[in-house]
Amino acid sequence: MIKKRIALTVNGQRHEVEVPTTRTLIDCIRYDLGLTGSVEGCGVGVCGACTMLLNGKMISSCIYLAVMADGAEINTIEGLAKDGQLDPVQQAFIDYGGFQCGICTSGQIMAARALIDENPRPTVDQVKDWMMGNLCRCTGYYKILESILKAAEAEAAA
Repeated sequence: MIKKRIALTVNGQRHEVEVPTTRTLIDCIRYDLGLTGSVEGCGVGVCGACTMLLNGKMISSCIYLAVMADGAEINTIEGLAKDGQLDPVQQAFIDYGGFQCGICTSGQIMAARALIDENPRPTVDQVKDWMMGNLCRCTGYYKILESILKAAEAEAAA
């Protein structure tokens, strides 16, 4: 098995880890770094449960090789809260019921965070379009949509 030493900055903290060249980023984050908030749902990059931000852009970490992230800045669900305060997206998902069983929630929140970072005042249609790659098998998406819109409103008002 071929291994490579890589350096990652995850949630603001630098890590160096030796990984097999075939290891996915989600496995590196979960098993090498012990950050288990991101979940692998489908393993083929279509459900969005494993969404992370790599250099500010959404990725499906279940199909992204860890060695490709060498030198990158990665943000996971564990890195959103600051100084004991939940990120507005996290808080809105709690306040407006944007989660069900929890499997897709971290990916939904990370995708929503990326959307609001790129478009601070999204319309309903823009949220629907952006979130199309994040599947939830528990709900009809109304509460997720409402949570994202309320988070954007809260940030805009702050």
